[in-house]
This record gives sequence, C-alpha cells and structure tokens, in this order.
Amino acid sequence: MRIIIDGKACEAEHGEYILAVARRNGIDIPALCNSDALPGMGSCRLCIVELIERNKTKVVASCIYPITREVSVRTNSHRIIGIRKSIMKLLLSRSPENEYLNSISRHYGLKPSNPQELPEKVDDCILCGLCVKACEELGANAISTVGRGTGKKVSTPYDEPSAVCVGCGSCATVCPTGAIEMEDCNGTRTIWGKTFELLSCERCGKNYATKEYIEFMEKKLGEKLEGQYCGNCRKAINAERFRDIYGI
Repeated sequence: MRIIIDGKACEAEHGEYILAVARRNGIDIPALCNSDALPGMGSCRLCIVELIERNKTKVVASCIYPITREVSVRTNSHRIIGIRKSIMKLLLSRSPENEYLNSISRHYGLKPSNPQELPEKVDDCILCGLCVKACEELGANAISTVGRGTGKKVSTPYDEPSAVCVGCGSCATVCPTGAIEMEDCNGTRTIWGKTFELLSCERCGKNYATKEYIEFMEKKLGEKLEGQYCGNCRKAINAERFRDIYGI
C-alpha cells in the first residue's frame, strides 16, 4: 500500500511500522529506543509524528505504529517539533552532559546546559529499556529496571555481579547514550562489575567473545560450535567451503 510522508509517496507493507518505512525512504525521524536488531519500544517518544487520517490528526510513536491503511504523515510539523523540544529538555535534565543527546538538542535549536546549573547526580542512562530488552531477547535476563521515581535505574539484582550475565555486551552495544560501561583490556572484558576472559579467534587472533557467552549459545543451540572463530572468520570459512563444494 502507499502512504504519504512529508509529501513523499512511500510504499509500505501491511503492519509495517511508520519509522521503518520513513528510514527506508531516506526520511530521518529521531529515535533513541529503537535499534535495527530490536523492535521499537515506544518509550523515549522522540520518534513521534503527526498522523493525518480522514481530516483528523493525532500524534503517534512511529516506531510502534503499524500501517494498516493509506494515511498521510508529517514528521516535522510545528506541533511535532515543539513536542520533541520538550522531550529533549526532559532528557537533558537527566543527562545534561551526554554528547549524543546534546547533538540532537542542537538540531532543534536548544542551548547546551549551563555547567553551574547541572544537577549533583548526572546519569547518561535515559531508561529507554533497550539494554533490558536485548538481554531478555538473548535469554540471559541478567539486568532489569529496578526502583521507582527518581531512583529508577537499570541494574543487576541487588547491584551485585550477576550470576547469569555471560558478558556478551549486547546491552552496551544497543545503548544509545553509551551509559553502560564495558571495557575490553588485555584479553578480559569487564561489565556490570564482573570480569570475563575473552576468547581469541584461531584464524585472525582477534578477541571476539567471552567463554561464558559461547557456552551459553552452544547450550541454547543444542550443539557445539566448530572451532574458535570470530564472526567474520566463520563467514569466510563457510564461504570457502561453499566454493570448494560447488566450484564457484
């Protein structure tokens, strides 16, 4: 079906989210709680757009709004820009020194925070929930959102090193503001107060994953992985085998 986004005709599949269609057509909509690897969460609300349908308008979160009929969408109307500015002010009140958030706020003409007005406690985490979702999708469930109100945060149980964390780093990878600290140094990885040994690829020698993560995936897949290879080398080996078998 066809939808109109900012005056541009775009083809969309039934049930496809507005944000996905917009990005596929080169239309930028800011989003913090959305990752290519995970579906939209609808928590940051920065991806809001104005939906025009039957001469009526409403504001929706584009990352979780499915397209079911032909509609028109405005991504940068005065109304939407005003709401996004308000959202950015709220996010910056929590994470005023985060460079990524400040880069977005500058796009909307917001001034950087005054150092003298910064709160005593500064936290880069905006509670978007992507890290928790990534951990849940993996099946580890090592972190979660805990607490309420101003004390709400993402953490391991009792803020102690998690017994089920496998050090995969998925949470840090999807975090839009770089709030999760993960350090790889001298063949080890430290994350959430826990240190893991990193395995080295037999082919290129690059550190690529923790022993716990590989064991976790083998158990999940129900089979032992052949060799100790990073993702790129494993793909190269499979491609070489394919060429040998089919002579391509």
